[in-house]
Amino acid sequence: MTRHPLAACIAALALAMASQACAARPLKAVGVAVSDLANPYFVAIGKGAADAARKIGGDKVRVTTVSSKYDLNTQVGQIENFIANKVDILVVNATDPKGIAPVLQKARNAGIVVMAVDVGADNADATIMSDNTMAGVESCRRIVERLGGKGNVVIVNGPPVTAVIARVAGCRKAFAGTAIRVVSDNQDAKGSLDGGMEVMTNILIAHRRIDAVFAINDPSAIGAELAVKQAGRADVRMVASVDGAPDAEAALRSKNSIFAVTAAQDPYRMATMAIEIGYGIMHGKRPANPVVLIPTPAITKANVAGYKGWASH
Repeated sequence: MTRHPLAACIAALALAMASQACAARPLKAVGVAVSDLANPYFVAIGKGAADAARKIGGDKVRVTTVSSKYDLNTQVGQIENFIANKVDILVVNATDPKGIAPVLQKARNAGIVVMAVDVGADNADATIMSDNTMAGVESCRRIVERLGGKGNVVIVNGPPVTAVIARVAGCRKAFAGTAIRVVSDNQDAKGSLDGGMEVMTNILIAHRRIDAVFAINDPSAIGAELAVKQAGRADVRMVASVDGAPDAEAALRSKNSIFAVTAAQDPYRMATMAIEIGYGIMHGKRPANPVVLIPTPAITKANVAGYKGWASH
């Protein structure tokens, strides 16, 4: 094979220039699109992204966090705005992992690095999320232990996103082979306290005997417990959940609460990792695995005293 010195030099020069341009690219702007800023979980994601971005690029880095309130059209519009404003990294908690795919591809075509957090999203460069299946297993395993492997359990469900689906699947995995009977699992509490209270109130009316509740996140679990207390239902022995939120931490510390376990997520760490990995992708360094799973330890009344929760950030 004959090599042409001039062509080789031109190619080497082009590669060097491209490498210098890539290395010199600063982090100037970050867009963070989450589902609900009324939930402290998503506030922690916004803070984690902002802290990590400013650690990399200094105080001049522009970080904007927006909330879609679980509405796909709203989130698409917000991402369109981020594209128009030429952010460098987009951190997205997808309201609809598939419905959001076209606008995420548009963002990538515009040179924006797209990082999915908390739930997967089609066309993201990479995803940082909790091990949601294991979170469901960890919480619901405590239900099995507490009930001695038998009883009636309610699953307070949530929006049909990957994280929620995986948590419910993990919960059912923990119940497999036991005499646990799931009496309700199809009510969407929207991941909120009000939704959890409303859904649980209706379920309590429909079922005379309920031994335990698994809710897909802490706000809906807190709402479910409020409904149980309001109804005066002494048959409900425990509430289990996923998040590790401050309200759940307080409930676990309370002697008057039936809140028994939460599989703790770390939204702050999730967001900081998204920015760090996203910045690496900006400079041609892609992770070996595009999906990074973060462990979710079970926090109970027995170990909550040693738990360093979201407030520690």
